[in-house]
Amino acid sequence: MTLRRTALARLASALALTLTAASMSGAALADVTVGVSISSTGPSASLGIPQKQSLGLLPQQIAGETIRYVVLDDGSDPTQATKVARRFVSEDKVDIILGSSAVAPSIAIAEVADESKTVQLAFSPIELKPGRGEWTYRLAQPIKLMAEAVAATAKANGVKTIGFIGFADAYGETWLKEFTTAAAANGIRIVATERYARSDTAVTAQTLKLISARPDAMLIAGAGTGAALPHTTLRERGYRGPIYHTHGAATKDLIRIGGKAVDGAILPAGPVIVPEQLAADSAPKKPGLDYVSRYEKQYGAESRTQFGAHPYDAGLVLQRIVPVALKRARPGTPEFRAALKAALESEREIVVSHGVLNYTSQDHFGFDQRGRVMLTIDNGNWKLLK
Repeated sequence: MTLRRTALARLASALALTLTAASMSGAALADVTVGVSISSTGPSASLGIPQKQSLGLLPQQIAGETIRYVVLDDGSDPTQATKVARRFVSEDKVDIILGSSAVAPSIAIAEVADESKTVQLAFSPIELKPGRGEWTYRLAQPIKLMAEAVAATAKANGVKTIGFIGFADAYGETWLKEFTTAAAANGIRIVATERYARSDTAVTAQTLKLISARPDAMLIAGAGTGAALPHTTLRERGYRGPIYHTHGAATKDLIRIGGKAVDGAILPAGPVIVPEQLAADSAPKKPGLDYVSRYEKQYGAESRTQFGAHPYDAGLVLQRIVPVALKRARPGTPEFRAALKAALESEREIVVSHGVLNYTSQDHFGFDQRGRVMLTIDNGNWKLLK
């Protein structure tokens, strides 16, 4: 009887070891699953298409783990973005969400990210209500950082009054809010404000009102192709003062559509727009050159955009936080998602093509002045303002 008990004990022990080994083997083969919501159609497609084209530059393996990407189009629509995000967390069991391209769908995804306790790396500079966004981090510079740069540059150029026209959505309203504060701090007064929809094909009435206010300069808070319309209309209607833009306009589409009319425009941008012009010791110069060379090799010279580099930067962030999180938990678990969040807030000086990230529990933007440059359009090309 004793021998039988001993044999059974040995069998149970051997079986336990076998199951443990199988479990460890299965864990080692677990993929890190990344959900990517892109606005590759709809009004924000000019932002989403270069982002979708940049997905091929994302890492396929990190720390020995395969990275599996589930990519869906949210159509630039917040309702669709919500459906996409819910599918990610309920069906695909993603460990992290990237996107969306525009503000409204990104805000919608943030709601799901909070509910499911899944990290979101947003490609747009979204502002969220107090108490929201605990799981949302941005890969786009905060509007406040960019607005301060525009106001300081305008002051240096002698601007005392300015007219504002922006998208009639969260992007435009946030720019108006932040620029109002930055302008006041620099002794600049906003004398007229107008709005327009992303889908508008004419803004004549708004520009005439702006011109009648006789401001020293204008600021257009648009993005992608939509930023060109107010600029060209202002010039067609005879406005000859300086015109400033936001970082949402940092795309060659502005130059392609605006032509000679946009020469002299001034705008903030991420350093990735002009890595060749950055100082040798600039932190984002190396990743910026890497992104630009790889992207433009595939899609053509000067095809870079402010937005396209965000997925590439997401890959750089993943390369920093995934190995840290793997030390604490396995992919596909709530513990792993929490470990990714903790790693985001503990890793320091994450260098990306847009700047240097230092996220904290209180700062989910992470950028400092290294995340912005001021540019002008000079004969159809970007020129770094010193």
